[in-house]
Amino acid sequence: MQAKNKLGLVFFPAFDWAISPSHPEREERLLYTQDQLFEEGIQDIAGIEFFNPVPATEKDVQRVHFAVPDVKTRFSKSHMVSMGGAIEAFDLVFSGRSEKSFALVRPPGHHAHRVVYGDRGFCVGNIEAVGLEAMRTKYGDLRVAVIDTDCHHGDGTEDIYWNDPDTLFISFHQDGRTLYPGTGYIDEAGGPGAYGYNINIPLPPKTGEQGYLYVLDHVILPILAEYKPDLIVNSAGQDNHYSDPITNMNFTAQGYAILNEKLNPDVAILEGGYSIESALPYVNTGIILAMAGLDYSGVKEPDYDPSRLRQDPRITEHIKKLSATVYERWQQRDVLAEKEYGNQKLVSRKRNIFYDTDGIMERQTQNFKVCSNCSGLNYIDSRSDRGSKIKGITIPRDACRNCQKEGYELYEKSGSGLTNVYLQDRVNDRYLAK
Repeated sequence: MQAKNKLGLVFFPAFDWAISPSHPEREERLLYTQDQLFEEGIQDIAGIEFFNPVPATEKDVQRVHFAVPDVKTRFSKSHMVSMGGAIEAFDLVFSGRSEKSFALVRPPGHHAHRVVYGDRGFCVGNIEAVGLEAMRTKYGDLRVAVIDTDCHHGDGTEDIYWNDPDTLFISFHQDGRTLYPGTGYIDEAGGPGAYGYNINIPLPPKTGEQGYLYVLDHVILPILAEYKPDLIVNSAGQDNHYSDPITNMNFTAQGYAILNEKLNPDVAILEGGYSIESALPYVNTGIILAMAGLDYSGVKEPDYDPSRLRQDPRITEHIKKLSATVYERWQQRDVLAEKEYGNQKLVSRKRNIFYDTDGIMERQTQNFKVCSNCSGLNYIDSRSDRGSKIKGITIPRDACRNCQKEGYELYEKSGSGLTNVYLQDRVNDRYLAK
């Protein structure tokens, strides 16, 4: 058998790491997937090749995160390897070693924000963002679309790219009124430098194949056709499967495979998915076959029953109306941006962020300078209930000279009363901390 698309698979099951022995994110999470892939002979298909990850470096992490107090303290070896697996997946495509790639790695990362005090939503480091920013540093600027298909809102990835017009982030997920992290509403549309390029599509519980694929066909694919990204990334969470123990959706392995065939991502990165025996082996196999351009019609769960998973007509009508609203907002993004931000020179955004795994509460204010020459200098003032009080300053990749200068001046004068001050200079790939 020959794959139509040369596909690289990066596999890191992290069998030596878990939050706890009974936690959904535990050692055996990818064990059944590993067995399924070998039982199906995936490794014997010409054009599909397995690759080993290389651990991410501190600098890879520092491009994306303000780790409090530092990277060595906050990230385990498994987290560094998982992020390194994402870097390798991206590099397989950019180096030409593969046409497409899929990182089947854990721990996951899409709930990890720019500031990291600990573990939230099973995530510490944002694996997609670390991989993507490593590629931008190595290969130059990229216009990227990240499509988050995890059942939970990708709030960490949203936070990292909130003010980045070169990264279109689309998350379609179970409505935050019914599921962690309680965010991801359609009016959460981005910062003043990138309003409209953050798109949330909150779906009702019990949404099935029909609903997910309707959103894909009527919202996501039309927006991608207009945005014209250089790279499409699938943040490929699988916890919207009908058997997942912590969510309430009705998606299937066939649905995932169809979605990936239509979306046609260059890179897929595994995120959530906690039905480790009944879902992940079949979903991952379906995604792999779809990305490789092979027939996936035989990939079905043992208890697959389309009649049992048929979507309620009321959900279908709701999703149609929601899709029309989301797409209209995309088309009207410039008008809506003017209403949202007007003539403001500095936009502030206050948030309380709870690290549910580690029990840490963070109080944070994000500040975005509105600049006519670039996306704008931005900085975060943050404190945790564990005693940390930090300032994190980001000079964006497209920063003008004035914003670059202002960023260093702010860093130099900051420090009094703070436990940590950080500067990310994305123009010069430089990171400072004091």
